[in-house]
Amino acid sequence: MSAEISGFRRFLHWGPITALSIIKCITLTTLYMNSMWWPPNESFAGFAHQALFLLLSTLATFNYVMATLTGPGLMPKQWHPKDPKDAQFLQYCKKCEGYKAPRSHHCRKCDRCVKKMDHHCPWINHCVGWANHAYFTYFLLFSILGSLQGTVVLCCSFWRGIYRYYYLTHGLAHLASVQFTLLSIIMCILGMGLAIGVVIGLSMLLFIQLKTIVNNQTGIEIWIVEKAIYRRYRNADCDDEFLYPYDLGWRANLRLVFNDECQKRGDGIEWPVVEGCDQYTLTREQLAQKEEKRARTRTFRCTRPVTGRWLPIFSQGWRVCVAAPCSDEPRISLRPNDMIKVTRFRNHWLFGERVLTEQELAGVKKRQRKGPIRGWFPRRSAVEVIEAVHEGSGDGNSETTAPLAQNGNAHSHLKQQQRNGHAKKYM
Repeated sequence: MSAEISGFRRFLHWGPITALSIIKCITLTTLYMNSMWWPPNESFAGFAHQALFLLLSTLATFNYVMATLTGPGLMPKQWHPKDPKDAQFLQYCKKCEGYKAPRSHHCRKCDRCVKKMDHHCPWINHCVGWANHAYFTYFLLFSILGSLQGTVVLCCSFWRGIYRYYYLTHGLAHLASVQFTLLSIIMCILGMGLAIGVVIGLSMLLFIQLKTIVNNQTGIEIWIVEKAIYRRYRNADCDDEFLYPYDLGWRANLRLVFNDECQKRGDGIEWPVVEGCDQYTLTREQLAQKEEKRARTRTFRCTRPVTGRWLPIFSQGWRVCVAAPCSDEPRISLRPNDMIKVTRFRNHWLFGERVLTEQELAGVKKRQRKGPIRGWFPRRSAVEVIEAVHEGSGDGNSETTAPLAQNGNAHSHLKQQQRNGHAKKYM
């Protein structure tokens, strides 16, 4: 997905099409059933009730469109800090050929670095971040309120519709206002299911969003803070206490998002921090975590072809497919003798980055391979490579690289690794 997609072209995607279809299905079905259950032309209360529903539906649609069109705010390509000395505290993005500002992260879906990235939302076909966080949160709120009102209308209409004959035969004709046809009862049931699903699903998402806003944390930063705490718990030599720099108190945190400019306050690069921290407190912690991640990286060699498919049942078997990681991260294709730097481990899958060949690094077009070089691949298709020390070589520093297991006994070695606890998932 190109980051340069703009305007209404962003709506030509399954996410926005599905989201808008659900919103309009609930809205139109509710309006039709409400015209029989509580007609707006018969009383002021009925008119006010329908006007409130239309207002909530309009606000939900408006904020949805604004969240999609505004976008999260993208970092300029080849961005560098004003002071060149500050570059040592920042991560470098190879894709954007520039540095990542504090709180920014690279989105592989948008293919750009995003300011204060929270997550990539397929329903708006864009990331949620600095510039559209308020619009996205308002969209969730008004969608929940509108769907909740729609649920009440549809449930009451359904009840009156199925008991219409009872009302007519017991002298309660004034309650027999809802008359079903085959199409209308199907639409009523469908609308109820969608409305209840929206209330449950978006309520959970709204709770998560409000929690991050009150603490002035993004979903990614929550994970960074958890790793920072665990890193200090695990390393006794790490004496410095980590202090999250952006939690200014819940009132100030709310004002950073919910303001007249709807989040467009500042430039999305420099942020107010608590006393005792600076602009690069979090980025230094990220660099330290990356360094530890590189230290625990292990090298694997591919022993048989890997297709890069999400469910390689024919080439890898059903057990590998059943144990596939629940992640939208890419799968990589490999050839025999490819070398992979692995950083995450599962029982049946590994996550790593394929080492580019000399021809690929030299830019030879015929040698360039399509597809991602970083992602998941089946564990049974590779064996670990270790540094073996020759003891009788005269000096103890002579090392050679050798595969940990040959093709014939790779699977048995995997089982041995699992028994020894080496198949632990690293965080």
